[in-house]
Amino acid sequence: MRNGEADEISKSSSELSVKPLVFAYYITGHGFGHATRVVEVARHLIADGHDVHLVTGAPEFVFTSEIQSPRLFIRKVLLDCGAVQADALTVDRLASLQKYSETAVAPRASILATEVEWLNSINADLVISDVVPVACRAAADAGIRSVCVTNFSWDFIYAEYVMVAGYHHRSIVWQIAEDYSHCEFLIRLPGYCPMPAFRDVIDVPLVVRRLHKSRTEVRKELGIGEDVKLVIFNFGGQPAGWKLKEEYLPAGWLCLVCGASENQELPSNFIRLAKDVYTPDLMAASDCMLGKIGYGTVSEALAYRLPFVFVRRDYFNEEPFLRNMLEYYQGGVEMIRRDLLTGHWAAYLERAISLKPCYEGGINGGEVAARILQDTAIGKNYASDKLSGARRLRDAIVLGYQLQRAPGRDADIPEWYALAENEFGLRTGSPSAEMSEKSSLSTTYVQEFEILHGDHHGLPDTMNFLRSLARLDTEFDLGKSPEKRKMRERIAAAGIFNWEEDIFVARAPGRLDVMGGIADYSGSMVLQMPIREACHVAVQRTHPNKQKIWKHAQARQLAKGQEITPILQIVSYGSELSNRGPTFDMDIADLMDGEQPMSYEKAQKFFAQDPSQKWAAYVAGTILVLMTELGVRFDDGISILVSSAVPEGKGVSSSAALEVASMSALAAAHGLNITPRDLALLCQKVENHIVGAPCGVMDQMTSACGEANKLLAMVCQPAEVLGLVTIPNHIRFWGIDSGIRHSIGGADYGSVRIGSFMGRKMIKSIASSFSRSSSGANPPQQINGINPDDIEEDGFELFEDEASLDYLCNLSPHRYESIYSQRLPESILGETFLEKYSDHNDSVTVIDTKRSYGVTAPTRHPIYENFRVKAFKALLPAVSSNDQLSTLGELMYQCHYSYGACGLGSDGTDRLVQLVQEIQHSKRSKSENGTLFGAKITGGGSGGSVCVIGRNCLRSSEQILEVQQRYKAATGYTPFIFEGSSPGAGKFGYLKIRRRFHSTQN
Repeated sequence: MRNGEADEISKSSSELSVKPLVFAYYITGHGFGHATRVVEVARHLIADGHDVHLVTGAPEFVFTSEIQSPRLFIRKVLLDCGAVQADALTVDRLASLQKYSETAVAPRASILATEVEWLNSINADLVISDVVPVACRAAADAGIRSVCVTNFSWDFIYAEYVMVAGYHHRSIVWQIAEDYSHCEFLIRLPGYCPMPAFRDVIDVPLVVRRLHKSRTEVRKELGIGEDVKLVIFNFGGQPAGWKLKEEYLPAGWLCLVCGASENQELPSNFIRLAKDVYTPDLMAASDCMLGKIGYGTVSEALAYRLPFVFVRRDYFNEEPFLRNMLEYYQGGVEMIRRDLLTGHWAAYLERAISLKPCYEGGINGGEVAARILQDTAIGKNYASDKLSGARRLRDAIVLGYQLQRAPGRDADIPEWYALAENEFGLRTGSPSAEMSEKSSLSTTYVQEFEILHGDHHGLPDTMNFLRSLARLDTEFDLGKSPEKRKMRERIAAAGIFNWEEDIFVARAPGRLDVMGGIADYSGSMVLQMPIREACHVAVQRTHPNKQKIWKHAQARQLAKGQEITPILQIVSYGSELSNRGPTFDMDIADLMDGEQPMSYEKAQKFFAQDPSQKWAAYVAGTILVLMTELGVRFDDGISILVSSAVPEGKGVSSSAALEVASMSALAAAHGLNITPRDLALLCQKVENHIVGAPCGVMDQMTSACGEANKLLAMVCQPAEVLGLVTIPNHIRFWGIDSGIRHSIGGADYGSVRIGSFMGRKMIKSIASSFSRSSSGANPPQQINGINPDDIEEDGFELFEDEASLDYLCNLSPHRYESIYSQRLPESILGETFLEKYSDHNDSVTVIDTKRSYGVTAPTRHPIYENFRVKAFKALLPAVSSNDQLSTLGELMYQCHYSYGACGLGSDGTDRLVQLVQEIQHSKRSKSENGTLFGAKITGGGSGGSVCVIGRNCLRSSEQILEVQQRYKAATGYTPFIFEGSSPGAGKFGYLKIRRRFHSTQN
């Protein structure tokens, strides 16, 4: 069904019906927004003389307050649970999956049997779902057609949750998508998410509830004059425990509170609303709304042109699409969660009432949808032949995995979402966009900036970043154009720089893990290549009296009654592509605890409070580490702009690039001389102790110390750089993204690290038993199956060394196999390990007593990986031959399957490696003397990218593109290819620039 076909539907179509129809309308258990929009569709169906049976868990008043008819039937049954909310702003992802499993998976057979029987008993003509998956399957089993009406689907929402849960609950997403595939077609509402499980689509206007009373009537009933500013506080009834205070509102304002409990005390300027109040009338009578984003709040705010001050919800993946629609029509102001909870509302409310929301689209989606449903029920066929179910399901999973990062390239992703990736031509999140030619870029920024220190090294991305800086204060006069939404990050950035002061710019690349990977924290040698994609950070240090600060930050300081103090302000480009807040600010003094810097533990909790702003820990954390480790004092305000082309979640160290670029720019701005090696170690502290990700140091070292077209060789004990290894001219490395989001903060990475440290502790314990026996007067006859009498003196010395083993990789493979491999358990319960060994001696991970940890595979991997890396490095400069390349490739394959044995593989990366093998061993490749020779998963594993080795020739590049196309054919996802290299932060240095002011400027 083509988009927009709804416009062609005749209003007279319902007249074809010769008898009242029976509709069974299933409503998801997630929130009231679904129920309220169902009201509008059901109202039109009933008005045309049809029966509507609602299957819902929502309170009856939601429906009966708007529909009083004997043709409305309400059946109180809950067949799914939606997203379980830990509080008003946070979705509990694991609890959501567990609850869905209990609600819809475990009793699935009985649900289907019951629903089929019920549908037949009421003689349903059509099943409608918003957007209960099992309803579509029950309809199919009952032989009844079904249609979904929604702006998102649960397969898409849950797919990202599954990534957090590891392999648990994966079948949920597949089953949901399979259920949806039984649906005839989708009636798609504005603000939609990607929903490839549905083959046929009809777009309709906004579905919103009608108004019953005018603004004047409502205010008169409330006793509120037109001169009073009114905000409606709408968080879905969740925040009963929030403390609301009189001073939260500006003078002369009143607040209508939805969902407040009866025992909740409210100040005199806050008005409690009844539970069953009809909110559309109150919204239309208000001057703005403060709440969380959902379909109901956004659609009605747009329809009534009500400015919406919103606070982000964590982990509900519908939100970015609705938020973009809201901002596209200039109807939204984002409030930082910290300011919501501490009552610094004034700046946001005053900003909101200055907006001019410009939505002019239709708001009769309920009427249009009802007509389509009636036509379908009497036999009209809207659906064409469906694509293969398996293909659509694969697409659904891939798109679900990509929600947190991927730019919108595929079908069904709104254009305004896709546009975010190419704002200003920057490569924020989609590095495939080519830079403009160097000459034109150079002309632009040379005219605008004077370079007082440093060199751009001819890097196009650096010149492009300087060009974007030059345009910050010149390109925002967009009038009423909806394109203004695209400029939000730029407007925020323009507001933090004082153009009369110097700006310091640093650049740090991501990295491609060629060999070494997760063995870094066990002391392995690693080989890493800095990639072409990099992060740029601009820092300005300004005296507090001269610092330009955002209005809400200024209001916060005034509310505290304090003098002007230094503020940290950060803007991050590309926020829409990863569903995070684009800005962050805090008083720098808040990083202090009395006279001392805040502890890392407190800092981690501070930044984790608001997941939409947790990203700021990577940047602000560098300030705290410099305070703590080097005793640096920050007495000036700091303004920071971040622009990264290193994609997140693809295993190429976007976080390390951000940390290294941030600390490099801060160090330059404050005159700190830190060597690249020391800077990398400081950045590792940011990631380990403030962000809370248990990574090794190779990522930061590569970003800081790497050089273009060379592999950084280092031994991670903790960070000994052996040198730079030139990549031979006949060899080339590529990275290929699997499309499955990687996270070193995930459970699998951490558990494997714990398992390896457990293995080291056990090996030391076994070795110490031999060393103790060697000094005893009467040694035991046998220890761990070995007779001490058979051990020579040199052997005891080896055991003594191994009893104090500081890194697993200092144990050779043959010693591991001959002495220890058979003496380690395959796995062990955390509680059992702690009872016997007390501690695993790793400061950045914590053992869960109730969890079982693999030991043998995580211990074996770094020991053998260290050997493989050494062999790889030794072979690399050898004379070019098929044997050389085949051996290098074999070492990479062995590394890949060792990752898998640890539990750090993924379907996507395994498929990519398999495709490389198929091409390598094909008859054509053999006849052409081979071009691709090996591949492996990279970094922390569990998704991300693979590294491929091949000949440096045109045929190899063609075969890499063949891998890309075959992967797309199998999964529906087009992998991004990483190729090329660039210098690390140390080699780049820093730029000190100052804005030129031409004589024509005022």
